[in-house]
Amino acid sequence: MTRLTDLTATQLVEGYRKGEFSPVDAVDAVLRRIEETQPAVNAFVRVDGEEALAAAGASADRWRRGEPQGLLDGVPVTVKDLLLTRGHPTLRGSLTVDAAGPWDEDAPSVARLREHGAVFVAKTTTPEFGWKGVTDSRRHGVTRNPYDTARTSGGSSGGSAVAVAVGAGPLSLGTDGGGSVRIPASFCGIFGLKPTYGRVPLYPATPFGSLSHVGPMARDAADAALMMDVISAPDARDWSQLGPVPGSFLDGIDAGVRGLRVAFSPTLGGQVAVRPGVAAAVRRAVEGLAGLGAYVEETDPDLTDPVDAFHTLWFSGAAGVARSLGPDRRELLDPGLREIVAAGARFSALDTIGATDTRAELGRRMGRFHETYDVLVTPTMPLTAFEAGAEVPARSGARRWTGWTPFTYPFNMTQQPAATVPCGLDADGLPVGLQIVAARHADATVLRTAHALYEAGIAGIPAPSLP
Repeated sequence: MTRLTDLTATQLVEGYRKGEFSPVDAVDAVLRRIEETQPAVNAFVRVDGEEALAAAGASADRWRRGEPQGLLDGVPVTVKDLLLTRGHPTLRGSLTVDAAGPWDEDAPSVARLREHGAVFVAKTTTPEFGWKGVTDSRRHGVTRNPYDTARTSGGSSGGSAVAVAVGAGPLSLGTDGGGSVRIPASFCGIFGLKPTYGRVPLYPATPFGSLSHVGPMARDAADAALMMDVISAPDARDWSQLGPVPGSFLDGIDAGVRGLRVAFSPTLGGQVAVRPGVAAAVRRAVEGLAGLGAYVEETDPDLTDPVDAFHTLWFSGAAGVARSLGPDRRELLDPGLREIVAAGARFSALDTIGATDTRAELGRRMGRFHETYDVLVTPTMPLTAFEAGAEVPARSGARRWTGWTPFTYPFNMTQQPAATVPCGLDADGLPVGLQIVAARHADATVLRTAHALYEAGIAGIPAPSLP
């Protein structure tokens, strides 16, 4: 028998509509799943069962009257603990944040979910201020991978990825400044989308500037499209948001990929060493795309690794995080974060201008590339999940998390939509992700391509066997 915690948001809403079960049933099942899995994975920083069940009860009343409040009425949702949630602390994984608040405002994406009747069941873990590609903090400890709890969940939206993977709600809100939705989604075997910058409003502004995106983390692409219909609605507090979306992200999602022009770049032109198990799983999925009628060409974008420019912008943002902290408070920061804060403080305005110029040139190159190709497909990660509690894999030679995420952060520089879909397991039983990238504003193309992979059984892997 299918458990309620195994259902997608789309299936839950349909079940509510038919009266097969209620939001109270679904939320109660999710709360029990959180209680069961939290000791093993440490994905949640706050759970308020009474409040969630009360909201589910109100939703159940609306469904009985045939008057649902919105597209996600009664659907259990978790939220990364970088996004403001009214009435609850947003601790950002940091000992420097005062839990006393006040906490009287929702982030735009949270506000839109609330307006559509979603039920908030938990806040999820993040590394301090979301600064790195794994999820651990001095405040909340290490978040672990549900496929192997000795391994990392990835990050910085690691708690959200784990929540979806273990059945603690079919939807979660994540943020992505250099891969922070896609990295943990790939490591934990779920779907994650970094939308075009500005497509989902963000407030308050992040110190990492226009590198940071808000995006859905879900069981599949159709659920993410449904969530995007909600969270992409305008919010006057974000001056950099894009205009309203015409129609729905679900429009045309079933159109398939016949005739789609796909560029497959397995190593970004030899710049990335990819583990054999990852390379094989991604290539099989790409062959599946070709079998669905897409025109696939193995080719590489004209993309030089922008890691130095990314570091200039990212480390400068980290320095912005700490600028209001005195020496004593700075000592509370994660040691790795303190290091990049110090590095960021040494950059000049001219350094930042140079990094921005590099970014603009990358954007130009990718814009021209997508005149020829509808989507670019790459591995999401060159490896699968490594040991928990480490910023970089042992014996990798990497100094910072960017050393093992070369497929993700370039597309934060260019602000393009990019998603990851699970396309297999490696020899250790760990999830492998395939990344789909499209031109700016072509979020629907990314979702359509991913949905076709799910519909064909090319995307999607068995759920973790965590008790």
